[in-house]
Amino acid sequence: MFPFDINYLDHVAIRVKDMAASVKWYEQVLGLKTYRVEAWGDYPVFMLKNKSGIALFPAKVEDPVNDKFSKNVKIDHFAFNVSNEAFIKAQDHLNSLNIDFNFQDHTHFHSIYMSDPDGHTVELTTLLGREEDFF
Repeated sequence: MFPFDINYLDHVAIRVKDMAASVKWYEQVLGLKTYRVEAWGDYPVFMLKNKSGIALFPAKVEDPVNDKFSKNVKIDHFAFNVSNEAFIKAQDHLNSLNIDFNFQDHTHFHSIYMSDPDGHTVELTTLLGREEDFF
């Protein structure tokens, strides 16, 4: 038996050229609802339907390290939702495998971030309060 369960794909974080245009598009085309958390500042902007969706971040279009034609528009990371109990078990499991991860406190959520073998950033996230107080 695996040490913890994943509930669902929580969000995919994407970097976009125009935050306002992207928010408008996802609202109008897919009916996603905008969630902004004051403590996070201007971004990310979460766009959700039920409990799944996307997190919008601004692309760094002026970054000289990146190909000027790519505009650094990309998938930033993807996140799986886990229960609070599974979140603790996941950290224990990762430690047992000697997998490096980074813990972050996101006010309403706690998250850990790790890299897969190809360098993709994978997040496990858990809601700290009651679902009905956030969603």
